[in-house]
Amino acid sequence: MEAVLAKYENQINVFSEFLEDLPDTDEPVWVLGECYNAKTEKIELLSDVHSRLWFTYRKKFSPIGGTGPSSDAGWGCMLRCGQMILAQALVCSQLGRAWRWRADGGQPEDYHRILHCFLDRKDSCYSIHQMAQMGVGEGKSVGEWYGPNTVAQVLKKLALFDDWNSLAVYVSMDNTVVIEDIKKQCRQASSESRFRPRPCGWQEPFTSRETPEQACSHTDGNRATTCPHSQFHSDWRPLLLVIPLRMGINHINPVYIQALKECFKMPQSCGVLGGKPNLAYYFIGFVGEELIYLDPHTTQSAVEAEAEAGSGVDDQSYHCLRSPRRMKITNLDPSVALGFFCKSEDDFDSWCNLVQQEIQMKRNLRMFELVENHPPHWPPFVPPTKPEVQTTGAGMSLPTRQIQ
Repeated sequence: MEAVLAKYENQINVFSEFLEDLPDTDEPVWVLGECYNAKTEKIELLSDVHSRLWFTYRKKFSPIGGTGPSSDAGWGCMLRCGQMILAQALVCSQLGRAWRWRADGGQPEDYHRILHCFLDRKDSCYSIHQMAQMGVGEGKSVGEWYGPNTVAQVLKKLALFDDWNSLAVYVSMDNTVVIEDIKKQCRQASSESRFRPRPCGWQEPFTSRETPEQACSHTDGNRATTCPHSQFHSDWRPLLLVIPLRMGINHINPVYIQALKECFKMPQSCGVLGGKPNLAYYFIGFVGEELIYLDPHTTQSAVEAEAEAGSGVDDQSYHCLRSPRRMKITNLDPSVALGFFCKSEDDFDSWCNLVQQEIQMKRNLRMFELVENHPPHWPPFVPPTKPEVQTTGAGMSLPTRQIQ
């Protein structure tokens, strides 16, 4: 098996071949809300795709739960795609959509803090360890394959413990996005956090008896490090909106294809979770009738990193140095999850207007519904709150499932 993996990993094209692989066309290339001309904006296009955080299978990390698997090869691809869509939201929140990665280093501290959240160790907020164990609460055993909706539910729960990013994750249900519920969640979360110090320092490791909340906060010795501006942040918590959908039975219904393209054009686009049966991909854009995606199906060794304040990470393996893959839209499995990031309430209102204009008004068969008020026949909406967890020597045990 090692020989097979090594052979596959050696089949890596240099990233410069990406532009040669694009079809010779004047059609625009859309990447997460940005539009490029492949003939005249090659450098800009290359830099944008290159800057996305790329999470793949890893091996030789500490066993999940203390005695579980030490590699996620063969089962963790949707979890890795979930990490990528969440990382994109955090990059937009902390660094901005225009931020670009440089291979020669010199990244801002917040970039390294974001990367630390995803390292393959039990004390990182969004590590494969935390995601796999949190998935147990969604009915998934460690080592079992996930679908888009399940990984979205896992991200929603883990985000509750991340005080630094203060991200609100809303996962729609029944193909319906409820504006009233989203605003209630983002405002309620902000109100709660207004009097809670938000960490500004580096993430420190937490012991096996600490909770995910402690993993996402910073201490300097025994003294908590807080931000002097923590009580003056916005009344809106940045939003990662995830919309799980089924756009057909066995194959994607062609009537949804144009609406899917429109989603990649929106400035709030955070990508799409999907792929083929048992093969998950992170889709970041399209050109013509083909989707552009990052592929997690490469096994790399886990990266060792210091956890002390100011420490960096060898991040070369977290950026795709090969041609991003393309596939025909018609080959897409109909089960997907759309992702959007709205940093402010105005940003969310703008997204709602775009959806109404480009998806609802122009389409006979809507991809999803956008409604103002909570449906009266639904259970009352309760914004998710930090669940109680019990910890063991192997990490945390998981809360019971919450209904959104």
